[in-house]
Amino acid sequence: MTRKAAAAIQPLAEGFARASREAWIGLVERTLKGAPIASLTRRTLEGLAIEPLYEPAAPTVVPARQALGWDIRAPVRAASPTEANAQILADLAGGASSVLIRIDADDGVAIGDAATLARVLDGVLLDVAPVALDAGFLGPKAADWLAAAAKGAPAARLAFHLDPLTAFAASGASPGPIEAHLIAAAGVAARLAEPYPQASLFLACGRAAHEAGGGEAVELATAAAAGLAYARALARAGLSVGDALARIVLGLAVDTDGFLSIAKLRAARVIWAKLASACGVDAPARLEARSSGRMLTAADAWTNMIRLTAAGFAGAVGGADAIVLGAFTDAIGPPTEFARRQARNAQLVLMEEASLGRVRDPAAGCGYVEALTDALSRAAWERLQTIEAAGGLVKALESGLVAQLVEAGHQELARRIRARELKVLGVTDFPAPDAEPPATAERANPASELPSPRLPGPDSRCPPLVATRLELLA
Repeated sequence: MTRKAAAAIQPLAEGFARASREAWIGLVERTLKGAPIASLTRRTLEGLAIEPLYEPAAPTVVPARQALGWDIRAPVRAASPTEANAQILADLAGGASSVLIRIDADDGVAIGDAATLARVLDGVLLDVAPVALDAGFLGPKAADWLAAAAKGAPAARLAFHLDPLTAFAASGASPGPIEAHLIAAAGVAARLAEPYPQASLFLACGRAAHEAGGGEAVELATAAAAGLAYARALARAGLSVGDALARIVLGLAVDTDGFLSIAKLRAARVIWAKLASACGVDAPARLEARSSGRMLTAADAWTNMIRLTAAGFAGAVGGADAIVLGAFTDAIGPPTEFARRQARNAQLVLMEEASLGRVRDPAAGCGYVEALTDALSRAAWERLQTIEAAGGLVKALESGLVAQLVEAGHQELARRIRARELKVLGVTDFPAPDAEPPATAERANPASELPSPRLPGPDSRCPPLVATRLELLA
């Protein structure tokens, strides 16, 4: 812009009096034909108020992510190791900065030993491209396999993502005592902590609560309670409390409610900072955000592209260190290369063209987000205290306490959808019954069997947190 053009710019608000809050409220209430502005107040599933108007706020002291930008993490679930390797190389060449390998015979890669994982990672520079695991009860074995594959790269930023509690919560049972799985996972993690100082060890995840229909506060509380359980297990295995907390990643879901997802991620950092402070250590939270599965629809699956983009936006603005976006076809079948490319490119556009990664906490000072961050962190802290008073997350899962908290949110979610208070595009509104569904990929039969994760002793059981989808509640 030239100096002459800049000098010609006139401030449009010059000469107008600054509008007061009262004037805004009066204008809104006249539009509402006399109804109070409070009639526009919405509430979260757990009853937290979302007001129609907020004042600017002083920025909350939220420990923002350490680096600008985030890790674009591509999920890998191809059945065969050969296909999984091809997907990984294509994802990394196409703009992904890391990969998440799900090890599962039915909905992931059938990896049964270290040699098979090595084939999956053939050609991957592990000291450049971080690799994360999603192995459920096979986590300790998978962590050893990944460590063997990275033997020549001690500086690799591996994410072992040991997380037996999420597997227990989602399935409702563990193959052997769940405490034994915690001890086994912590033992492997403590052994790998020294040779891989840049690796994260555990994933403290609240997404099982989210996918089963729970609200944001119980999701946050579940993740924080899992983090405490894993920190205690690591401390018993020989790590200091500071090292234990610093090597745990928090896993949360992001969905189409952008502001609520942003506030949830910011609240997670507040809660984790409070936990670390109570332990007398400084261990900033590391967040992995994955797109919500419950928001995806099989009806008119093309609309899922919008949902996933909104979720990616929320993860970026909320300060996630790594974001995993599923494919828009996940509700109907395995993704094609086109669907995988869409998932990658949505994040690339958000990062490179929308420049969302250039500011560490862009929502700071927004009255709406600051108030919601504070409300969520307080509500989640109360639920965390309830879980801890019940004996910790394992006891709270076994007793059904967590399931009760999740079920309350699930019932409210179902009520809102049936009352048309919450709309699902393509299902409750603007259905397109004649829309041609997108193509999906064929899933091959697994080439190998997975080893048994069973440990000696009786199985532990809890009410399962069964995943749902919003369209199924309509």
